[in-house]
Amino acid sequence: MSSAFEIGGRAIGGGAKPYVIAEMSGNHNGDIGRALKLIDAAKEAGADAVKLQTYTADTITLDCDGPGFVIEGGLWNGRRLYDLYREAHTPWEWHPRLFAHARAIGIHCFSSPFDETAVDFLESLDAPAYKIASFEIVHLPLIRRVAATGKPTIISTGMASPEEIAEAVDAFRAAGGKAAALLHCTSAYPAPAADANLRYMPNLGLRTGCPFGLSDHTIGNQTAIAAIALGACIVEKHFTLARADGGPDSAFSLEPAELRDLVESVRVAFDSLGSGSSERGASEQGSFAFRRSIYATRDIAPGERFSAANVRIVRPGYGLAPRNWERVVASRAAIAIKRGAPIDAAMLLADEKTENQ
Repeated sequence: MSSAFEIGGRAIGGGAKPYVIAEMSGNHNGDIGRALKLIDAAKEAGADAVKLQTYTADTITLDCDGPGFVIEGGLWNGRRLYDLYREAHTPWEWHPRLFAHARAIGIHCFSSPFDETAVDFLESLDAPAYKIASFEIVHLPLIRRVAATGKPTIISTGMASPEEIAEAVDAFRAAGGKAAALLHCTSAYPAPAADANLRYMPNLGLRTGCPFGLSDHTIGNQTAIAAIALGACIVEKHFTLARADGGPDSAFSLEPAELRDLVESVRVAFDSLGSGSSERGASEQGSFAFRRSIYATRDIAPGERFSAANVRIVRPGYGLAPRNWERVVASRAAIAIKRGAPIDAAMLLADEKTENQ
């Protein structure tokens, strides 16, 4: 299986620019008009995709107050799972309109399904790709159902052990999955940058042969930008219209101007990596004027010996390199040389020429 693949004609991995996903999550705050504005904002910021989450409170949890069903600590302390998911979910009846709007303005739109019925529903909308959320990486029946669609799939790995990651990828491939990418993720909301552990991220690619990237819950953009230097080809961040508007995920979400900065910054970071070759870039060529080389400091007659009296190591750098100094001063001029001329190998008598480097 090839590691690079495409989503909607956009290359992922294989030297392509980073693919930036703007995660809407529950930041629509129950308003479809706001959801549509979020899609517009993602497009205007330059993101490649906007991502939804497809579940209902009843498909993801139970309406229950028992142990484990009330969150203890963190951003959502004291909230019942059922109530939180009822508030944050994106109504399924909105999906056709959101997908259609995204297509109309030219941005990819796909979703994280949280059970098999959500996959069936998203297939009816011709979703171009799927995302497996971190907490669903152990849901192998869901992964197999997604794999069976044949669509490109992005799998977040937050909380997962290396064995669980391998198990998920194996299940995906065994069920017919054709293309998968893995996102390193710290499943804390928000996540401290000190816990991001980006150096682990390349292991995802080494161990599975999949393109890899970062699902980032830290505050700000620095962590995502740093991930590019370690080979991330996908970056996902939550975003909102304004954090002051509130919402389940607003505290760790980017505002539109910050999302635009993320898009621009990760692409500059990617471009700055270059090819890794030692070849000088075109922008450096004019800087040879500021290197030193060997020049005539006065007119030199044919047959005259070179010496510190008639040649010097000066700027610009268009003559013989300074490492040739000893060879030059041990030589004589093959031709008449004018003051200010760069010394090159052709100016040395044939039996005393040096390399023009």
